[in-house]
Amino acid sequence: MFGFLIYPGVEELDLVGPWEMATMWKTYAGGPGCVTVSQTGGPAVCAKGLKIAADHSFADCPKLDYLLVPGGFAALEEAKNPEVVDFVARQAREGEHILSVCTGSFILEAAGLLDGRKATTHWKLLPKMREMAGVEVIEERFVHDGNVWTSAGVSAGIDLTLAFIAAVAGEEKASIVQYNAEYYPDGRIYGTAHRAQHGSAYFRELETA
Repeated sequence: MFGFLIYPGVEELDLVGPWEMATMWKTYAGGPGCVTVSQTGGPAVCAKGLKIAADHSFADCPKLDYLLVPGGFAALEEAKNPEVVDFVARQAREGEHILSVCTGSFILEAAGLLDGRKATTHWKLLPKMREMAGVEVIEERFVHDGNVWTSAGVSAGIDLTLAFIAAVAGEEKASIVQYNAEYYPDGRIYGTAHRAQHGSAYFRELETA
């Protein structure tokens, strides 16, 4: 079972992008079932106003093989929520892999999952991540270290999830997901914002890729 954490203020695409890839995996390539889970279950309002509802609360959550923790600015507050942190830590102990998108990595760090590991996050929070003792910050679109996967911001969660599917189920399964999602970015880069020196290092390699 593939679980997706929900909390108030979660960034929409952090959640929905990976959910789309994972449910495509289930539908077209024999992947696991997918469920959403939050502290109390039921409805929540996302960062941009989208209203969603979790399938399960922490109390009645089924056994999960994988858990994805999406981000958003609200993740920094959730990283101080002991019930959320304990739930994530428990899922990491009992499951096989744990993934985060964007600032979801700060919840993983609060759960003790990034100590001694390589990780990444949204470019705006890279300086804050560098303050974390024991974390080696890698400025890539996603980073895989053992059973922990982290990605850069927002849309990067789609690439993270496809790479995860390829790693656990094989590239052909991932190709079926990619094909059905028609996820073939055209590589077009608009303007010059990505050249800013405070952005992630991988931004500055885009034009030479």
